[in-house]
Amino acid sequence: MRFKPKTVLALSVLASLTAIVGLGVTLMQLEAPTSAKTAGCTPPARAQVRHELVFGTARAHGVPIREDEWQSFVDSIVTPRFPDGLTVLNASGQWRGEGGLTKEQARILVIWHDRLPSRDADIEAIRSAYKERFDQESVLRIDSVSCVSF
Repeated sequence: MRFKPKTVLALSVLASLTAIVGLGVTLMQLEAPTSAKTAGCTPPARAQVRHELVFGTARAHGVPIREDEWQSFVDSIVTPRFPDGLTVLNASGQWRGEGGLTKEQARILVIWHDRLPSRDADIEAIRSAYKERFDQESVLRIDSVSCVSF
């Protein structure tokens, strides 16, 4: 059977796309551990998603966020979304912006939870609320999977 050049080209493109999509699905499966066994956890530990959010404490106009303002934010925005528990660490940090090196105090919020689709929206709601309430440019988000045992 003889094919026209356009048909050969179309079949080649289709075969390439099929291979790329198949590779993408395989890579996504490798990147998303969903059980203790795939995460390498030793029982009784189990795999949980770990989020670290880094909040700067200096407002754009220079007035620092007070402890009572931070605690009000945690009580009203974070705790209702993650009532089972969380950890807050005080830290010092620095970052380079358009104006050069900026040093400031920071708070690191660490939350572990079971993998649920709704949790990503909860994390994004926390980040958005902080940026809006305290006039912040960004909130750093770090996601990973941890082996957790209580």
